[in-house]
Amino acid sequence: MTAFSLLVSIVPHNSGEFITKAAAAAGAAGGTILMGRGTASSTLMTVFGLGDAAKDLVYIIVPSDIKQTVAAAVKAAAAGKKKHFGILFSIDTSAFLRGGSLVQGDCMGTEKAEQLITVIVNKGYADEVMAAARKAGAGGGTVLNARGTAREDDQRFFGIQIVPEKEMVMILASKEKAEGIVSAIQSLRCLSVPGCGIAFCIDVDNFTPLGKTDAQ
Repeated sequence: MTAFSLLVSIVPHNSGEFITKAAAAAGAAGGTILMGRGTASSTLMTVFGLGDAAKDLVYIIVPSDIKQTVAAAVKAAAAGKKKHFGILFSIDTSAFLRGGSLVQGDCMGTEKAEQLITVIVNKGYADEVMAAARKAGAGGGTVLNARGTAREDDQRFFGIQIVPEKEMVMILASKEKAEGIVSAIQSLRCLSVPGCGIAFCIDVDNFTPLGKTDAQ
């Protein structure tokens, strides 16, 4: 069975197609583009260019044996863009599928250096999540608009108030900081009611900034 990897890129809005075209030229079948907004502090903004502005989040699934080739093609294509154009990282899809087992906040049982913390909450609570995450050491994150898929019958059956509109917060953090960030998020009052949100961690590797380097 062929193993697959998920390449994730966060770039300025309307740049998603540029990333998927570069990936397709290197053998990727295509990608999915989501729209979000950056929440990085001014310090990270100067480093990664991920401030309070519209972003494209690009998901590209590729066979693992061409992951490095596709990633290199995307990085090469972005080298002609402005400095701090965006970021690119990859996720082993087996680790991604195991995300459900990490809902309990176990983000330390890994040798990977970086963790992607994903928090899905009812609309309106993303900023509260990010505030707690920053206090625990997170530099910033990306917020995506989403929606719940529960049916009305599910809502009545479980007796939980399910809000269809959601916000998904994605935070990239070092392994050393991930556990503290998740603990801070779990302690939020807005997450104390069943059905208000979930959080889980995913291993990431090959983290690299996109755009011109200081040497260019």
